[in-house]
Amino acid sequence: MQSLREGREGVRRRPVTPERLHSVLTCLTRRHRVPGAQLAVLHRGEKIMVQTGVEHADRPWPMRATGPVPIGSITKVATATVVLALAADDDLDLDEPAGEVLGVPGLSDQLTARRLLSHTSGLPSDPADVTGSCLRQVRDAEPVCPPGTSFSYSNVGYALVGLLIEAVTGMTWREAVEAILLRPLEIEPVYVGDAAAVTGHSHSGRPVEQVLPPMLEPAGALALSAADLVELGRVHLGKPGLLDVVTAADMHRRVPLAEPYGLADGWGLGLAHFGDEHDDWLGHDGTADGTSCHLRIDQAGECVVAFTANGVGGAELWRAVADELRDLGLTLPHQRFREPGARSVPMPSGDFGTYRNGAVDYTIRPDGRGACLVVDGEVFPELTRYDDATFTVRDPATGRAAPCGRFRGTPGAATAVEIGGRLARRR
Repeated sequence: MQSLREGREGVRRRPVTPERLHSVLTCLTRRHRVPGAQLAVLHRGEKIMVQTGVEHADRPWPMRATGPVPIGSITKVATATVVLALAADDDLDLDEPAGEVLGVPGLSDQLTARRLLSHTSGLPSDPADVTGSCLRQVRDAEPVCPPGTSFSYSNVGYALVGLLIEAVTGMTWREAVEAILLRPLEIEPVYVGDAAAVTGHSHSGRPVEQVLPPMLEPAGALALSAADLVELGRVHLGKPGLLDVVTAADMHRRVPLAEPYGLADGWGLGLAHFGDEHDDWLGHDGTADGTSCHLRIDQAGECVVAFTANGVGGAELWRAVADELRDLGLTLPHQRFREPGARSVPMPSGDFGTYRNGAVDYTIRPDGRGACLVVDGEVFPELTRYDDATFTVRDPATGRAAPCGRFRGTPGAATAVEIGGRLARRR
């Protein structure tokens, strides 16, 4: 596999075998105390798949290559791909108001499939009432910004996308994603809560129950193996197939004004962009209850990398695995959080306060060490602000400073913060 034998400058490296990748994955999984993990790499038609550890910490079941791990928000890639397939068949206009597609009055004409898929709809991240009607949640939601003006990650938006799919196809979201996408890719559908799904684990290594409101299934219900994720990624290598070239290009193109700070370097219609125009990978990350999964797609290099882990330390593990893959020759881009040379600065007192996204409040307040962030009662200490408006907090799990967010507005008079790709307006 050339991409894993030669560096970017063509420096010859030792050939990479499945045994070597398995050794690397096993070592790192133990170091990060994650029960089990899968790694799959596809390059120009050749695939390597390895797995290590166990599917359930309390039972001696080795992690299977086919073990379906709850992939969280990578489900959105599947949902978006179905929408683009419908658009390719002229069954859905990406720019038609969602209310007209659904035949429902009272929705903003600015809510379109294109904006919902690119997280530029202005809808809040999560529903205020997961047991209520999705349409009522959308109608009653206080926008975090005018539609089409900014990026703000929204699970509510993808719940609405699921209703669009159901209205156009006459099928449930599950039936549509299976018929249009999963079955043609020979992927056996498994969902969060199914007995076949791999178990997630907490920081202490204890199994945790997967919980997902039915409303949010289009945003995070799938459980897939790393091998399945590679097949999903293969759809987006830019070759004719499920999507024609024109539709695929529309889906993959960076959306203007979609600046997903804290998540990626850009966003298309359901897919994130990592890197710049010179080294641009598509993909998505997904976190479910006790799992962490990652998908990266290099169209120019005809390469797909997929990783799954069934522990909350999976995100740190992924970063370590990505570093090893870079050493082996894959040019996976680093995610940028701060400008080079950014320096820490005192926290302006005028930026203390509460910022809101839907029903979630982010409170930045003074503490004994300067400042902290409070989210739903959980305190993230040692908030450090930098002169590029970004800030870090101490990660309770690792004890290290972790990139967290970015202020918007003039220092001392911030109007909003971006945290985890969510835009929260000052109350």
